[in-house]
Amino acid sequence: MKKDKAKTVFVCQNCGNDSPKWLGKCPECDQWNSFVEEKFSSSDKSQSRRLTEFSTPILRLDEISLSKTDRIKTGINEFDRMLGGGIMPSSLILLGGSPGIGKSTLMLQVAYNLAGKTDNETKVLYVSGEESLEQIKNRAERLNILSQKKQGLMLMSETSIETIIEKVNKISPQILIIDSIQTTYKNEMSGAAGSVGQIRECAAELLSLAKGKNITVFLLGHVTKDGDIAGPRVLEHIVDTVLYFETEKHHTYRILRSHKNRFGPTSEIGVFEMKPSGLEEVSNPSMLFLSERTKDISGSAISVTIEGTRPILLEIQSLVTKTDFGMPRRMSDGIDYNRMVVLLAILENRLGLGLASQDVYVNVAGGVKIKEPSVDLAVCCAVYSSLTNFHISPEVVFTGEVGLSGEIRAVSYIQERINESEKIGFKKIFIPKHNSKGILKPKNIDIVTVETLSQVIESLRKTINN
Repeated sequence: MKKDKAKTVFVCQNCGNDSPKWLGKCPECDQWNSFVEEKFSSSDKSQSRRLTEFSTPILRLDEISLSKTDRIKTGINEFDRMLGGGIMPSSLILLGGSPGIGKSTLMLQVAYNLAGKTDNETKVLYVSGEESLEQIKNRAERLNILSQKKQGLMLMSETSIETIIEKVNKISPQILIIDSIQTTYKNEMSGAAGSVGQIRECAAELLSLAKGKNITVFLLGHVTKDGDIAGPRVLEHIVDTVLYFETEKHHTYRILRSHKNRFGPTSEIGVFEMKPSGLEEVSNPSMLFLSERTKDISGSAISVTIEGTRPILLEIQSLVTKTDFGMPRRMSDGIDYNRMVVLLAILENRLGLGLASQDVYVNVAGGVKIKEPSVDLAVCCAVYSSLTNFHISPEVVFTGEVGLSGEIRAVSYIQERINESEKIGFKKIFIPKHNSKGILKPKNIDIVTVETLSQVIESLRKTINN
């Protein structure tokens, strides 16, 4: 009988593209040094089988009946809001973040809150491939979550997907937590745990398990040095929801962002504070980010941005100083660097500011990364304030996109931005003129509508003179 020879291929660990020889750069995703050697035989595919089957009969659209499904509340409001009001049963959720940022801590708190939530006692199985049971219990003691016994919370240390599914079929939990997907492997696959093939196959098995057995599955995932989930991109396409911890682990505050959600809004953020007792939710992020600002200092402007469906007020800081080199430095933290360069060019060309010989630094206080253009106006005002050394009133808020000709363009959710600014206690807000139609004017905050950047600067100058 002819032996089946093992075949050697090189697989990109970023996108899953394979090549018969090693390549320095992947031709599909342009990632450098991402090819890893893997061996498999031609019989691997024929031997591979699904551990959990998931299929449905063919039905017409009008034949499908809808059943009302109540979401499962985790007891952590920030987490529930990010998921769209709670956990959708039978969903597959991916939680990613850098090592030590709080993924396991958050999921252990969620698991504890979910255990015993109903009269029938919700069963939660926490499977760890990175820690022993003793280590998990030590973490639970640090989090002080052992004061009340909950019979529904079960733990297991395992990395084999076959063993995990066997135990799941035996105890039938409603919630399954895998920590982490990179340590889980399938025995039939020849690649090492964490390789493209292993992650893809294990994720597919867990997807069939979630949909076929009506189990909610959480996958914890490591991230690469670029901040992306380690493994193939197909992993993010398989799951229903993708959550990322954005903030670096040395920050006290953790920002959890929803990048994908089939059952709720995307780009939603949740703010948590790391304490000895674990991650605690921050119900009012605006007050948190503004609590440490220094009043009566130049180079500071307040903006209100929208993250998902939530308005958040942030402090935009700028420092303009004379350069000691021939080429001035430009640095930004929290906003896109190229966008900042464009705004500086607008200030030079439209307002005649001499920034060509100045180093400019722009920072968003609190470690938040802003992607929407509504903070353009606040960035311009902060840079102008630092350059001319005048103080913007701490009771003023700016929102608006700045065009290349210096015009102030409309932004979305203007009513929510105004209401949030009034609730925090600000007295004046600058908004684009095109946003003035149809808004409900509040009692405790003045609305100033502007068309151009020069109008905003002129209004600020009048405030100084007065």
